Amino acid sequence: MPTAEGPADEVAAPARQRWRLVLGRSADAPDLGSREAVDAWEVALEASGLPLFRAPGRARPRIAFGAPIPSRLELERELADIVLTEFVPIWRVRAGLAEHLPAGWRLVDVHDVWLGSPALAGQVVAADYRIEVAGADATALTAAATRLLDATELPRERLKGGSTVRYDLRPLLADVSVVGAGPPIVLRARTRFDPVLGTGRPEEVVAALGDVVGSPLVVASLVRERVITGDEQE
Repeated sequence: MPTAEGPADEVAAPARQRWRLVLGRSADAPDLGSREAVDAWEVALEASGLPLFRAPGRARPRIAFGAPIPSRLELERELADIVLTEFVPIWRVRAGLAEHLPAGWRLVDVHDVWLGSPALAGQVVAADYRIEVAGADATALTAAATRLLDATELPRERLKGGSTVRYDLRPLLADVSVVGAGPPIVLRARTRFDPVLGTGRPEEVVAALGDVVGSPLVVASLVRERVITGDEQE
């Protein structure tokens, strides 16, 4: 008998299982923005053969990334959740996904997580980046990194919606250090995700370092090594 939600055979199957995917993306993957990357993943999920949960009103299964996916950025350990309507063993999840990954992506790991846990995006608090730079020596950059971390504020400007917005980078910078004296010189930076202040951008950290050393730095490569949840940070 039809219900308020439509015919009985159109009622969505209930969610029963949630899997957390650990994903990587190569530097030469197709240049897609965050929305386009999600679209590519939803198409791939359709082809996986897994019993994917579809929310009411959605034609495609949903993948929920922990953080927005920047274009032109190599990723090593991104987190994303999918929800199934059946209990499925891990080998079947791995097999279904491995055969239908979007171009340039790889499956690093899979974890069964509690269905009722908070949304992944709300759990991500930071990200680690590995950055190769040129334009200053390791000694100068080490001193500049110390100055950034010792500062009480780091006023910066960024473009947003066609206008320039002033903000303070300091509360969004958790750490920055020189880990390879090179060449090339390698930096490691951890930036925070804040629901009010926004997200610390690694290129802004590099620009702030360049301001301290007195010359612009050139980014040779930029990798997001992983995103970090509150539980991991604790």
